[in-house]
Amino acid sequence: MKIYGLIGKPLTHSFSKIYFDNKFEKESISDAKFKLFTLESIEDMNKLLLSEPELIGFSVTIPYKEKIIKYLDEISEEAQIIGAVNSVKVIRNNKQIKLKGFNTDIIGFKSSVEKLNIKVKNIKALVLGSGGASKAVCFVLQKLKIPFVIVSRNPDSDQFSYNDLTSDIIKNHLLIINTTPLGMFPNIDECPQLPYQAVTSNHHFIDLTYNPPLTTFLKKALEGDAKIINGLHMLEKQAEASWNLWNL
Repeated sequence: MKIYGLIGKPLTHSFSKIYFDNKFEKESISDAKFKLFTLESIEDMNKLLLSEPELIGFSVTIPYKEKIIKYLDEISEEAQIIGAVNSVKVIRNNKQIKLKGFNTDIIGFKSSVEKLNIKVKNIKALVLGSGGASKAVCFVLQKLKIPFVIVSRNPDSDQFSYNDLTSDIIKNHLLIINTTPLGMFPNIDECPQLPYQAVTSNHHFIDLTYNPPLTTFLKKALEGDAKIINGLHMLEKQAEASWNLWNL
């Protein structure tokens, strides 16, 4: 039996398990199982590898996308640049275990941007949040040559705080990406604090959250007639990319 999984904390609701359980059933994959591994600390990583000898690949979620790096034997160039890993391939050779880390969030996010089909020329972006997911988003925006500014609760000198955001800033940044967990179930009434009254039909909103499908952030965007996409498409694309890497 091949074991795949997800590490993180908490794992009360997992897209990954639902996705892979459905995939195994639809594609008649009978020799695979997907498990959830709640790690109280990243230091429990070695225990997990020893207790699950059939584990050959796993996804990484909050709060371990950056902390996992010190446990890796290899890391892809993109993940090294980003400084965050969301997918790990387990390579077993006799009693030796090697871990190789990747970032498939970049594949998923790039696909989400493409799906929005942005027609606005010289568009600029605001990236809400500065964690591991934000790093993948910024990497893709750089590759797409879309200028951006990060918005953070504790901003660096080249970033905005939420208190800095004015209607003019919103009007000048027509792509707004929420990489924070604000609005995720069960805290569905929360959202990043923006001057939403400045949102127009030229705006494009991406929320990396998928539960609920229509977050308060996206509801407020729709009130301004903006184009929106939630995190489900990105998750599906990154999950399939991880599957391909685990089974190379």
